[in-house]
Amino acid sequence: MTIEIRPDYAETVEHPVSPYLRMERIPHVWCPGCGIGTVVRCYASALEKSGLDLDKVAVVSGIGCSGRAAGYLKLDGFHTTHGRAIPFATGLELGRPELTVTVISGDGDLVGIGGNHFIHAARRNLDMLVILINNFIYGMTGGQNGPTTPLDAKTSTMPFGNFEIPFNLPHLAASSGAPYVARWTSLHTRRLTWSMEEALKRTGFRFIEVIAPCPVLYLRLNKLGEGIDRMGYYHDNAEIRNGADPGEADIDFQGKILCGVFVDKPRPTYRELMEAHYREVLGDEYIPMPPEGGMLHDE
Repeated sequence: MTIEIRPDYAETVEHPVSPYLRMERIPHVWCPGCGIGTVVRCYASALEKSGLDLDKVAVVSGIGCSGRAAGYLKLDGFHTTHGRAIPFATGLELGRPELTVTVISGDGDLVGIGGNHFIHAARRNLDMLVILINNFIYGMTGGQNGPTTPLDAKTSTMPFGNFEIPFNLPHLAASSGAPYVARWTSLHTRRLTWSMEEALKRTGFRFIEVIAPCPVLYLRLNKLGEGIDRMGYYHDNAEIRNGADPGEADIDFQGKILCGVFVDKPRPTYRELMEAHYREVLGDEYIPMPPEGGMLHDE
């Protein structure tokens, strides 16, 4: 039997998530074996499943490899300064209440230089989804030690192994007050997509950590093979325990990776608390922010 392949097939068949991506910018700049592209694809799939109006979805990224994500999504996007993705997202969320705001960035950007913003956004329960792609290293600037680098792992600034205690990010988010906290790896695409879809429909500070490989720096410096080898590692070492204590989610060098939805306990958002407070204090004089943004004043 002869199978004929139409020469124009690639031009006539659209990829399922292409409506959510800026296809004119594809192929992307991420390295072969990097997990960031997989995470962006999962987010696009979650958007598709969520049924959200894309004109009312905004994505914010900071600086770093993961910070490129905003430029590839066909949404209103902001590629912001280093460590300041959450403050930008805060302004969007408070100034345009009708928007669904997502932050996609890396471990160095969000909990290194941006760590103070991270913990206070969780404490305030600001209404945003934060997707943190954790590759254990500063991947774009030379492989320096980061806030999540496991003990004993080698980096360009710690060639004899890391001795700084790393953050346990689910525990940090949960103890700061985040009402939704999850972790997956870039291997767990179906679970990650489902978790993103679930989080998009929630309110408050939703946090999803995604463990993803950096093959060019982290894997090479630690002689851990290629990106595909990391998929095998995730398969063999990821332990899924929904509802587990996030305090148990520390990641050791080449150790087990606890995954799942650890926290899902809604609580009043910053905006809800603010509006309730000012209504009580000011009564009818208080005029809340309208959905389209801006303030209403009598002439």
